[in-house]
Amino acid sequence: MDLRNTRNIGIMAHIDAGKTTTTERILYFSGKTYKIGEVDNGEATMDWMDQEQERGITITSAATTTWWREHQINIIDTPGHVDFTAEVERSLRVLDGAVAVFSAVDGVEPQSETVWHQADRYHVPRIAYVNKMDRLGADFDAVLEDMRNKLAAKPIAVNAPIGSGNSFEGILDLVEMEEVRFEEDGNTIVRTPIAEERRSEARSRRETLIDSLSEHSDEITDLYLQGAEVPVVLVRSALRKACIARALVPAFCGASRRNVGVQPLLDGVVDFLPAPDEVPPARAWHPKKEEEVEVPCSSKGYPLGLIFKVQYDREAGPLCYVRMYSGSAKNASVVYNINKKKRERITRLLRMHANKSEPLDEVEAGDIAVIVGMKNAQTGDTIGTEGWPVLLEKMHFPEPVISVAIEPRTMSDRDKLKETLDILSKEDPTFTSKENDETGQLIIAGMGELHLDVLVTRIIRDFRIQAKIGNPQVSYRESVSRTVEHKESYEKMLAGKVNAAGLTLSVEPLPRGTGNSYEKAVRMPFVPDEIWDAVEHAVHGAFAGGIQYGYPAVDIGVKLTAIDWDELTATPFAFEACAHMAYDAACRAASPVMLEPIMKVDITTPKEFLGEAMSLVSQRGGLIHGTDSKQSAEVIHAEAPMVTMFGFTTSLRSVSQGRASFSMEFSHFEPKRQ
Repeated sequence: MDLRNTRNIGIMAHIDAGKTTTTERILYFSGKTYKIGEVDNGEATMDWMDQEQERGITITSAATTTWWREHQINIIDTPGHVDFTAEVERSLRVLDGAVAVFSAVDGVEPQSETVWHQADRYHVPRIAYVNKMDRLGADFDAVLEDMRNKLAAKPIAVNAPIGSGNSFEGILDLVEMEEVRFEEDGNTIVRTPIAEERRSEARSRRETLIDSLSEHSDEITDLYLQGAEVPVVLVRSALRKACIARALVPAFCGASRRNVGVQPLLDGVVDFLPAPDEVPPARAWHPKKEEEVEVPCSSKGYPLGLIFKVQYDREAGPLCYVRMYSGSAKNASVVYNINKKKRERITRLLRMHANKSEPLDEVEAGDIAVIVGMKNAQTGDTIGTEGWPVLLEKMHFPEPVISVAIEPRTMSDRDKLKETLDILSKEDPTFTSKENDETGQLIIAGMGELHLDVLVTRIIRDFRIQAKIGNPQVSYRESVSRTVEHKESYEKMLAGKVNAAGLTLSVEPLPRGTGNSYEKAVRMPFVPDEIWDAVEHAVHGAFAGGIQYGYPAVDIGVKLTAIDWDELTATPFAFEACAHMAYDAACRAASPVMLEPIMKVDITTPKEFLGEAMSLVSQRGGLIHGTDSKQSAEVIHAEAPMVTMFGFTTSLRSVSQGRASFSMEFSHFEPKRQ
C-alpha cells in the first residue's frame, strides 16, 4: 500500500445537511457503484440498516473504500443526529482528514458545532463543502461567515457558486480561474473561460484566496508584492500545507442532489487532505516504562492498531473495525490485545463497503479494515505485540442521560435478553445496561429517546426478543458539596482469624465535569501493594453505587490521608470493607446533592411562532441564552432540565402548526431544582 496515495476521511455534518447524499455521489462518480442510491427512496448504499432506510437518517457510521486519481480513499459516513455522537467520536479518532458538509440555507447548525469541536479535539484537518446551493435562500458567503463566527474557523473559498437557488448553474474554479458546469447526469463536466460579467467577482475572490495564502507562504508573499501571477501549482501546495496545519479550511460548493460540484470536492480530498504519514505521529502510553511514546506511521514498525468500532454480525460474530497505526496484521495470524492482555487469532480480514465486504490478506499502517474472530475485543482496545505493549489514546464518550426499564415477555427470553444487551453495549459505548438490585428490573440507558428507540427496535427485530418497555426516566447523578474527613476502623473474626483495618479518608467536591479522582496521600513503604489496591478498588467501586439514592457519584475527589496497619491482623478484605464504610460515612456527612442532566436545546422556528416557542421553553423551566436570525427562520438557543423535555416535540409542533423543529444534546449536570 502506498501511504502517500491513501486518504482516510470522514463525512460529517448536522442531520439533513446532505452527508449521505454526497457520499453516494462520491461512490458513483469514482466508479465504486454503478447507480446512485437515494436516501429518500431508502436505497442509499451507506444507509444499509433497515431502520436507516425507514427513518431516512444515518444511525451507524459506515465504512467504504473507493479510488480517485489513483488514490485510495477510505471513507466513513458518520451520523448527524446528536443521539449517535459516539459514532462520530470513534470515527474522528482514527481519521486523518474530514469533509464537513453544511447546508447553504441553514449554515452552521447545532450538531455542526458539536462534530466540529470533536474534530478539533483529535486535531483533524478539514475541508468544507457547502451543499444545497440550488435551494431557495442558499448563501455561500453567509455560510463561510457563520463558520468564522460560530466555529472560530478560517474558511477560504477555493471555488464559488455561479448563481444560487433556481439560478444556480455551476461553479467558479478560483485556482484554475475557469467556469465549471455539469451535465444533468453529472458525468460530463464542461470547463470554459470566465464570462465577462463574472470576471471582477472572480478576480476579487481570487485575490482574497492569494491574500490568505500569503500569510502562510513567503514565496506567495514575494510574488504578491511584485504584482506577479502566482502559479497554480504553488497555490495548490500552499493550500495543502495550510489545510494540513489546520490554519485554513478550503471551502467548496455544490448541489449533490443535482450532481453538481462532487468531482471538484473529490479533487480537494486528494489535493488538500493529508496522507496517513503527513499527520503528526500517534501518541501512545507505555505502561511498563510509564512514559508517552510516539508511533510513526510506517508498515516497517511494530504492529499497532486501534479497534475503534465493534459491530455484531449474526453469522460471523463480532466484526472489529481496526485502524492500523504501525506495522501490519496478516490474515490467519495471532495478535495481542494489549488492554485485555490476551492473544487472539484473526480468522479473516475484510475490507468493508457498507454492509458488504471483500477479503484481504493483510492490513498495513495507515489502512482501515475489519477483523473477524476476536472474541474479547471492545471499542478502544489496542492490538499489537507482546514485545511492544503500548496503549493508544483512549476515546472519550459522554455519559448516558436517559434510561428505560426493559422486560422480556417470557422468562425463557431473560438470559437471551441479557446476552443481547451485552452485545449492544460492546457495540455502543454510550449504551449501558444493569439489573436493579431491589426490583430485579433490567435498566437500559442511552443518549436520548431516539437512541433508545433504535436500540429497542434492534432488540425486537434483529435479535427476535419480545420485550416490554417502560417510560423513559432521567438518569440522575449524586455528588458532595463540602469537604469532610472521616476516620473509620473495621474488625471482624473470620475462620478463627481477626481481620482488622483502620484508615482516614477525605472527600471534597470537584468542579462540574471533572469526574472522580482518588489519591493516596500517605507513604508507608512496608505496607504491601495488595492493601493499597484494595482501598483503591473499594473507592472506585463505591463511586458507581452512589450516596443516598443509588445513582452514580460524580465530581468527587477522595484522598487516603492515614492508615492503621498491623501485619498480624491486616487483610485486603478488611481494608476494602473499611474503605467502603469510610467513603460512605464521609459522603453522607459532606452535604450530598442530587444532580440532574441539563440539556442544550436549539429550536428552529418560523419568525411568526418565535414568542410561542420561547414561552414553551420558559414554562418547562428553561433558560433562553439568545436567538439567531436566519433568512427563513429564527434559532433559539436555550438550556433546560431533561426531565421537563419529555414530550416537547408534540408541544412544539402544536404551537407552530408543525413547522418548528428542535435538537437537544447533553450539556452538564447541576443540582436538582426543588
